[in-house]
Amino acid sequence: MILITGSQGLIGRHLGAFLEVSGQEVRRFDITRDPAEDVRDPLALARALQGVEGVIHLAAISRVARAEAAPLECEATNVTAVGHLLRLCLEQSTRPWAIFASSREVYGEPERLPVGEGDALAPLNVYGRSKARGEALMARAAEAGLIANVCRLSNVYGCPLDHADRVVTAFAGAAARGGVMRVDGARCCFDFTCVGDVVSAIALLAQASAAGDRPTPVQFVSGRGTTLMDLALLARSFGRAPVTIAEAPARAYDVGRFIGDPRAASERLGWKATTPLEEGVEALVAAMPGSVAVPVLGQSG
Repeated sequence: MILITGSQGLIGRHLGAFLEVSGQEVRRFDITRDPAEDVRDPLALARALQGVEGVIHLAAISRVARAEAAPLECEATNVTAVGHLLRLCLEQSTRPWAIFASSREVYGEPERLPVGEGDALAPLNVYGRSKARGEALMARAAEAGLIANVCRLSNVYGCPLDHADRVVTAFAGAAARGGVMRVDGARCCFDFTCVGDVVSAIALLAQASAAGDRPTPVQFVSGRGTTLMDLALLARSFGRAPVTIAEAPARAYDVGRFIGDPRAASERLGWKATTPLEEGVEALVAAMPGSVAVPVLGQSG
């Protein structure tokens, strides 16, 4: 059995279904599913870990803006809870392997592109620093004998149930319903990765972890950069209603550019992203529920 924390989030809901179709038994754990399933509660985590062979830790304050607005909540969820989880794993008589979902934000503003796993970590914001500290906790747990692997993700998209203010979801919603796409930093450039590709990558990492492998850290990225303005224009091209694009300055705490190098994931796990951004955005626009035209705000995190 595999425990998925944050099982109701963008990645978690799709990963759980994917693993079950593959024949794997899954235990879901998410505070939005049950208020008692709170990763900040060590007792709740201890109960959830009983009888599992591995844990995929996705639960987090996952939006940059929310972390900036609530740094203490971010610390408790993204750092302290990770420490509790790893301590509990190490205390099990049969230790489960663990996977920690990190972020491109740990690199901060990269000196070069594309970014590789060995490049320096220099996070710029509260969220990025929390993920870097989570990675450090994973490294210490690995030193203590736990199979503890880290994957770094970049601008995952592809589900209409995702947070409405995430950039791809926001732009797709505006394209489907009409309204305003606000582009905060038109020249900001990011590596967008479809959730289906990320799910297959994490499943491969879970297989490797179960086999005792330690291909960590590894980033699951497309290797393709797209500016936010180009993303907005792409989403609008698939639109079903009139859209206005409004430019605004980039947020002070946002990274301005990131393109990841996908070679390590290919070499270590045999994985590569296969969904072109055009195909993924078109499918997301088509999946968005329609409504009357309302303003939709776009952000980069």
